[in-house]
This record gives sequence, C-alpha cells and structure tokens, in this order.
Amino acid sequence: MASIALCGSSLWKSPQITSKTFIQCNNLSESLKCKDNGRPVVPGRDSNGRQSAALPSFLTTSNQFVDSILVPKGDTRLRLFSGTANPSLSQEIACYMGLELGKIKIKRFADGEIYVQLQESVRGCDVYLVQPTCPPANENLMELLIMIDACRRASAKNITAVIPYFGYARADRKTQGRESIAAKLVANLITEAGADRVLACDLHSGQSIGYFDIPVDHVYGQPVILDYLASKMICADDLVVVSPDVGGVARARAFAKKLSDAPLAIVDKRRQGHNVAEVMNLIGDVKGKVAVMVDDMIDTAGTIAKGAALLHQEGAREVYACSTHAVFSPPAIERLSSGLFQEVIITNTIPVSEQNYFPQLTVLSMANLLGETIWRVHDDCAGGFEPYASLEID
Repeated sequence: MASIALCGSSLWKSPQITSKTFIQCNNLSESLKCKDNGRPVVPGRDSNGRQSAALPSFLTTSNQFVDSILVPKGDTRLRLFSGTANPSLSQEIACYMGLELGKIKIKRFADGEIYVQLQESVRGCDVYLVQPTCPPANENLMELLIMIDACRRASAKNITAVIPYFGYARADRKTQGRESIAAKLVANLITEAGADRVLACDLHSGQSIGYFDIPVDHVYGQPVILDYLASKMICADDLVVVSPDVGGVARARAFAKKLSDAPLAIVDKRRQGHNVAEVMNLIGDVKGKVAVMVDDMIDTAGTIAKGAALLHQEGAREVYACSTHAVFSPPAIERLSSGLFQEVIITNTIPVSEQNYFPQLTVLSMANLLGETIWRVHDDCAGGFEPYASLEID
C-alpha cells in the first residue's frame, strides 16, 4: 500500500545528517509514517474514525513560534474554516495551530447550486478559508467564492483565501491566438468576491502572483519533500536532479542546490497538444545515478512517465518522482504504478482517494508548513520566514 508521511516544520528539531557522504538539505526534519499501510489518519482519530489515544508527536509538540513570541493559541481574532475540497488537510492545519475549525454549513441543492452559511460570528475577525480548487475544479472554485462572500457579508475584518492548489494557474499566458488567460479571470473573481489576501502553494508559474490585485503569499512545498528525501540517506555522489521539461529548469536547479548541490539533467520535451507529451532528448548524464524528477504537479503523468522511461534508457539506476500537487487524471495511476518509478512522492494539497493508492506512492503532509504560514501572516511577521517562503525560484 501507499504510505502517508506527516512531515514536521523546520521549527521542530530533529537529528541532523552530519556525514558528507549522503544528501543534505537545509530544512531537514523527521518524516513520520502513519499506520495501516498508508490509510489516511485524521489527527486525533484512528483509521476507522475512532478517537485515538495520541496524536503524532509533531502535532502534540508545542508550537515554539506561537508559544514564545507572538500569538496566543486562544486568540479569538483568528478563525479557520474549511471547504469541502480537502477537509482532512484543513483538520491537520487546525490541529497544528491548536485551533478548532470554524462551524460552517455547506450544502448543494438538487440543481447543483451551492449554499454556504457561517454558524458562528466572524465580526472583526481574521478569517482563513482553506479550499483548493482541485477536481471538480469549477465546483470547488464556486464554493470558495461563496464562502468568501459569506464572510464579507458577516463583517469579517480580513479574509484570506488559503488555496493549497490553484487549479487555473496553468492558463497563465497566450500560447496561441484567441486563447483565454483563465488565471487572470479567476484571480479577478476571488478579488471581487471580497478576499483581502491569498495564500497559495506552488503556483504553476510565478507570474500568476501578478494577476491578483491583492497581496499573495506564495509558499513552496519543496522543503517538505527535501526533508523526506534527506531522510532516505541517498549517497550524494549517486544523485542527479532531473527537470521533466525546459520550463521547470529553475525549479529543478533550486531543488538540486538544496540537495548537496546535486548535478542537474533536463528532459527536452516537445508537446503536441494538451496533456500529450513527446520526449525528444536528455541533456545531462544519468548513467548509474539515482534520478530525482521534480515538478510542481502530476496530472495525467504523461510527461513524467515518458521522462522516466528515457532516464532508464540512458542508464539511470533508480528514478524518483517528486511533485507538490497530485491531480492524477486518468491514466496517471497506471503510468505511475507501471514499475518506472522507485517511489512517487507527493503532498496532500489535493486529496488522494484510497482507490488511487499504489505501492510506490508516498504522501507528505503540508499541514505544518501552511499552519505556520497562517500564524505568521496573522501576526504580520516575516522574521525567520525564508525556510517556508522561498526556494529562490521566483
């Protein structure tokens, strides 16, 4: 079965790798494996939904940032609400922050219309709405807009849309005539609905930040993946980081720099249509190496699967796939579980249904990173924020 790893924030201290023989990263923290062969576990409950005896240690460890300096956990000015797109991630964020999720009623009428009602007062509060626009993208986006509108009409002081996965970010430019730039349209919708700020994770391209006329906090999921890779003790001399296409070179270069300044290889890919990729060539040496392919998302897995096949042809010993967003549109599962990959490492910005688990899959939690970011945004603090906010790729 797949494995679910809950990765702690960099504030949670763990043993550091001291030997120069193995890969190292700047934000190493211990990765914890949950029980039941990867079955998702809601914090505080076991895999069957019953109350568990203890939470994972990183969730029970006190939040040093909050406890020592800034915001008391009982601060009633901060309210956290979850949409229906990824409630398990929202619960993990709330658990890390020491808060209860706000009470909200969300339902759909028979004709598909969405109804939202806040069931507690948010007057004068800083409200954070956790809702990725993952599939079904349009329904989840509309739900987010209505949640924002409900908070605005309830006199919330500030409304922050926490969007772990911003689905329309790929439509960020015109590559052909008469195309829509949907990323700008969706940014306008979120702004006009009443959001004061957006917290997004691993946007498809950095320029999407400029489409918003409100502040955007852009955090990266790569530190969570870096921590996990460092724990695998791969020999640094055997490692090469691979970009699956030319457009991801900056992301892969920053990733390689964090992994003991590993060498870089690039897959030259020519795309013939949407969700259709053709691999043409490999730039770099991967013979006898452990290749780590890095991308921001895996959709149909066509790009990364063909890239992995090319890496094996060029003599790579093992291939790892690392991605923040697991969209997993068909036939992604078949391609990823075909034996090309030693391990497929993703995060839980998008929920993965149990029927989509496969033996090579590892899911890391983004809860600590997002929870810590929310605390710091709430208290207008930028100090010590670099490990979360930047991989030097903007």
